[in-house]
Amino acid sequence: MINLRMCLIVGAAAAGVSAQPAKPTLTAREIFYRPVAPAAAAKKAETKTASAAKTVAKAQTPKAPKTEERQPAGSSSTSVAEGAQLVNASYSAGPLRPLGLRYSLLRLNGDSAQEVGADTVFRSGDKIRVALESNDRAYLYIVMKGTSGSWKLLFPSQEINNGDNRVEPGRPYMIPPPPSRFAFDETAGEEKLFIVLSRQPEPDFEKLIYSLSGVSEPAPAAAPERRSPQRPQVFLAQNLAIEDALIAKTRNRVYARDLVFEKVDENTPGDRKETATYVVNTKTSPDARLVVDLKLTHR
Repeated sequence: MINLRMCLIVGAAAAGVSAQPAKPTLTAREIFYRPVAPAAAAKKAETKTASAAKTVAKAQTPKAPKTEERQPAGSSSTSVAEGAQLVNASYSAGPLRPLGLRYSLLRLNGDSAQEVGADTVFRSGDKIRVALESNDRAYLYIVMKGTSGSWKLLFPSQEINNGDNRVEPGRPYMIPPPPSRFAFDETAGEEKLFIVLSRQPEPDFEKLIYSLSGVSEPAPAAAPERRSPQRPQVFLAQNLAIEDALIAKTRNRVYARDLVFEKVDENTPGDRKETATYVVNTKTSPDARLVVDLKLTHR
């Protein structure tokens, strides 16, 4: 004989689960600007999760038989025999946010600058800068491969923050910094920019930078905000050559499945009218990093 009451309980629980709305999928731009939950809220959510887990474990633990006890008036008790109890456990990713990068190309015309798409085909004589912005404290590295076939370090550069490559959230960084700019010459081809944004200093790049600049490498440090302000300056970036193997190694350390890309322009829905690309690493780990391959084509 089938227990009808138990079937109703299971059916109600299943209906409750299926009725829950699916979580909305956020775009890379929405993730980039999404605020971080305050530490107190994150702690409260973690406490709630732990309490919920404890409740479930307690409900699943068999109890020894007890003598009959009279329940006080107005009270209620829940047990496995009486029915199922659904517990909504909250999930908190902690105080870290997904690491994100916004970048755009600025085509210069006199004193004015216009954002253009990353797939723009430039002409001889065009002048541009690359604008970048991080949504969190991190370390930025940019290398460029020209028609000569060799990689050169563009950032960190002594011209920006005295060679310090720590970047702050919400602050735009121009590569190269004004009044400098990239100018396309008569030789048609491609320039490739390889961009690395990382919460922790990249050891391979750090070792290369300090070994070739003639400055002693500083002791390893933890998160960017705890790094010593006495970091030695990095000398002229354009003097440092980089091998293809280092670029490939750094690129392979980032899983493509963790990255979310979004290109936006004037026709993209939303209040922000811009022409830019957003890249976000959806993992919220302390060692999160992302890489970007950017090609500049000119004819």
